[in-house]
Amino acid sequence: MLFAYYVHHLSPFLIEFGHGVGVRWYGLAYVAGFLAGIALYKRLARQGYSDLKPEAVADFIVGGAIFGVIIGGRLGYMLLYNLDGFLASPLIIFKLWDGGMSSHGGMVGLVLYTLWYARRHRISWRNICDNLVVVGPLGLMFGRLANFINGELYGRAASVPWAMQFPKELYTPGARQEAALQAAAAIDPNWNSVDRIEDATRVSAPLREALSQILTPRHPSQLYEAALEGALLFSLLWLLRTRVKVPNGVLTGIFFIAYAAVRIVGELFREPDAPLTGPFTRGQFLSFFLVLLGLGFLISARLRPSWPARWR
Repeated sequence: MLFAYYVHHLSPFLIEFGHGVGVRWYGLAYVAGFLAGIALYKRLARQGYSDLKPEAVADFIVGGAIFGVIIGGRLGYMLLYNLDGFLASPLIIFKLWDGGMSSHGGMVGLVLYTLWYARRHRISWRNICDNLVVVGPLGLMFGRLANFINGELYGRAASVPWAMQFPKELYTPGARQEAALQAAAAIDPNWNSVDRIEDATRVSAPLREALSQILTPRHPSQLYEAALEGALLFSLLWLLRTRVKVPNGVLTGIFFIAYAAVRIVGELFREPDAPLTGPFTRGQFLSFFLVLLGLGFLISARLRPSWPARWR
């Protein structure tokens, strides 16, 4: 092995009160995304970019979080990535603390929620979508960072100097799993399952050293996706929102197309977590539909232009 690769051993808990009970980074990522979204959406509303009044922003974001992101994202994950498990035990849909959210499902949920909200309050659907997609990438970024902390959704095998090794790889049966079980048992006989190995990795340097000879070095694709889907998209859309005069719907269209593009690129480095659709991963295949949705918003903005209050 040419490099001493980092063996992932971060805890999913900020504070753990007992085994499996505590404050998880995954939950905090969603809270951070919602709070950032509320603060920035209010700022856009005060500057005249949104038809939604600043005092209504918090309720709107919370509703989107519940009905769009959480319900849409969780249901989308179950239907698109874990259908067999969901059919065998439907109640696992409520186990949010175990992770498992689909960004594509969350986006569909938000589209439906914002459409309902706009019609109920008689405001421009395209306008509230434009401002939501500007702040939304920060939530995507925090979510990907939480994926990294959890050591899940890791990347493909790699030999780059910054490659990392993820113990969650051992949940896939095979020779590496058997080798890890033997190596762990030689250090402590109580480490006789993958769950116990993963827990022990966080506190045992000798176990990490043993696993470094077994685990596959991989791209930290979660960090790539956090940069692409989160930081890059947010910077692009914030610049367009605050520096360029565009009709309602254009930013939403750009978001869907740009998200699809960076997701397709990011999936090149991510280990597929579902069967391929032809040559494409599940994430890449679903992203093609987002391009069509984005084109729909751009065409609508061209055919029936309307403007935020700041540009009227």
